[in-house]
Amino acid sequence: MKYIKDFFDLTSTGLLYYFFLAGLYYWICYIMFRKILYNAKIQQKEIKKRDIIREIFHSVISSLVMTFLILLVTGTSLNQYTKLYRNIDEYSIYWLIASIFLGLFIHDTYFYWMHRLLHHKKIFKYVHLIHHKSTNPSPFAAYSFHIAEAVGEGLIVPILLFIIPLHPISIYIFIISSLAINIYGHLGYEIAPKWLRASFLFNIINTSVYHNMHHNKFKGNYGLYFRFWDKIMKTENPDYVKIYDHIQEKRFGKQG
Repeated sequence: MKYIKDFFDLTSTGLLYYFFLAGLYYWICYIMFRKILYNAKIQQKEIKKRDIIREIFHSVISSLVMTFLILLVTGTSLNQYTKLYRNIDEYSIYWLIASIFLGLFIHDTYFYWMHRLLHHKKIFKYVHLIHHKSTNPSPFAAYSFHIAEAVGEGLIVPILLFIIPLHPISIYIFIISSLAINIYGHLGYEIAPKWLRASFLFNIINTSVYHNMHHNKFKGNYGLYFRFWDKIMKTENPDYVKIYDHIQEKRFGKQG
């Protein structure tokens, strides 16, 4: 009974954050400030209601799958083999913070290679095509996966728990951060500030344009958070910077 209660509680919390964050992004960009953000829209074609319904349906199923995988490790005897700890003093507050960033780095590497595999011609149409039905994604597409892909995506937390010490706070922040960045990647609008383009961060992190191009072109830009794996493997879309600059020029005027 406790496992069922934990599953219900964790699923409810996860879905609450999904609907709150995706809904907030959607309300701000597609409703409240739609006219103001017109020039920030990456693809000008409209998102259809049936596409949003499909994205939400698959995201809910994926959330259930990912919750199950986390509880399979943390709520069963498998927990004894993880590096989960509950006393912050065991590793210090500095490690707690560092473990979040290390988790994001490991996740990005894991995601890049899993994503490349999902694009293999013998796998794509059976699994990853569900996600790519959103050629012009909305924020609700963040977790819109085939069940098999949801398993692959959801395994990251159990994998992290087996390889690095993680406090429940670290896991919580990691999951929320990952979701927020994922929703931004599927936003359909580029809302990055003007200063990002001249910052060193531009060459490191992904933007909404970056991932939107992947959905539109079906190849290239496979990374989740960072650009470095795409750069190393030469899979970054060669038109990315040009298209990003074009959209930002529409938003802010020609850069100096």
